[in-house]
Amino acid sequence: MAKFNPYLHFPGNTEEAFDLYRSVLGGEFIRKVHYKDLPQSEEHTMPVAWLDKIMHIELPIGNDNILMGADALLEREGQKFTFGNNFHIAISAETKEEADNFFNGLSVGGKIEMPIADSPWGSYFGMFADKFGIQWTVDFDPKSRE
Repeated sequence: MAKFNPYLHFPGNTEEAFDLYRSVLGGEFIRKVHYKDLPQSEEHTMPVAWLDKIMHIELPIGNDNILMGADALLEREGQKFTFGNNFHIAISAETKEEADNFFNGLSVGGKIEMPIADSPWGSYFGMFADKFGIQWTVDFDPKSRE
């Protein structure tokens, strides 16, 4: 069965927020990736000021849940950062086919932000807002299934 977890976006202070969450909720970060850790190319370059910002972070909460987050580059993508639009429901699929089914089914009538495809960080990933305005990410990470 796929897992559903909250994914929070911040305007540049994700690390500070997640340090607080870890101090209160306990646990250790499963993954912490900075933008500088991604491959840079002419097509995908990060502003120097963002290289030390968080591209992705995971903190386990409860028995089988993960609180995830990132510093959002929404304005670079033509969107405005507004508290209230700074979260997604993240689906971690068990197979690539399941990821396609979730993505294709839930995005009908909505707005695709990032088509589902292989990502630079190694997973199969896509983002969209459904026709009701709820924001979703769908991810299949083959390394997590090995």
